[in-house]
Amino acid sequence: MKAIRLHGPLEMRLDEIERPIPKPGEALIRVRAVGVCGSDIHVYKAGGVDGTQTTTPLILGHEFAGEIVALGPRTTEPAVGTRVAIDPAISCGQCETCLDGNINCCPNVQFPSTPPLQGALAECVVHPANLCEPLPSALSFADGAMLEPLGVAIHALSLARINPGDTVAVLGAGPIGLLCIQLALVSGAHSVYASEPIPERRAMAGSAGAIAVCDSTSIDPIAWVHEQTDGRGVDVVIEAAWGDQAVVHAVGMAKPAGRVVLVGISNRGITDFPAAPARRKGLTILVSRRMQVVYPHAIALVEQGRIDVRTLVTHCFPLEQTPEAFSLVAAIADGVGKAMIDIS
Repeated sequence: MKAIRLHGPLEMRLDEIERPIPKPGEALIRVRAVGVCGSDIHVYKAGGVDGTQTTTPLILGHEFAGEIVALGPRTTEPAVGTRVAIDPAISCGQCETCLDGNINCCPNVQFPSTPPLQGALAECVVHPANLCEPLPSALSFADGAMLEPLGVAIHALSLARINPGDTVAVLGAGPIGLLCIQLALVSGAHSVYASEPIPERRAMAGSAGAIAVCDSTSIDPIAWVHEQTDGRGVDVVIEAAWGDQAVVHAVGMAKPAGRVVLVGISNRGITDFPAAPARRKGLTILVSRRMQVVYPHAIALVEQGRIDVRTLVTHCFPLEQTPEAFSLVAAIADGVGKAMIDIS
């Protein structure tokens, strides 16, 4: 079967590899759609992410949906032919962290596109059948692939504990930031402000519901938020940017006793913020890690039209053009929001 494999930083090739065989408890999935994630770009550019170095060749891609074409021995559900979205993280379910209900932080987690597991940029993959979530007929395969970033945003918002009437600032209007804007409003936020350096993404933030959006390259985002809120600051800040200054901005924007949730992955692997204002304000600073069991909620939000994932997909490529898709997303060019790989 065909697969796109990373052979080194910035080097992707279309290879022919053996089709995997599902084991007990696994499903063989004919992949139909794969979203290009920011963490994929970290690996594509540098060969690793979050201090973890990958081995090559490696198949990237963990935001995906497809159709079940075979089941492993003694596995009966979901049935062959079922359209499914994939919850990628395979937690052990047995460690103290998992038993405490924090499966997203499992120290033994296995994750597609992180060795020893290959990712989804291939015609077929195997995955635990219990992590294959059936898709309603109203959701496309691309919608199904978008459930993973939506799940990440849902988990971040659960940490933020937004109350009705809260004010929220979202830093970074990439796909996760745009989903956080929508979710904050669905959660009852009175107003959402966004900070984003790229013009096309600023426009998307406004369309997602942000009441005001600033260009962080020409305006001091901290002063801007305080001006927007009459000097008060915001109740909640969601940092969904790669820029290291975004965490500094988040601390400055938050009101006294406010909450800051960090979702973005630092380019340097280190996050710095000014300690004095964070301490004086008594801020709660939380770091968001992937997601917990949220796909049923994510599916309901999309199916009911309360969250729009479709307009976030701005570019679509066939499997053979995956290198072009990664190059585009890495450069954040041509107004790209989410690039989707269509494996028909």
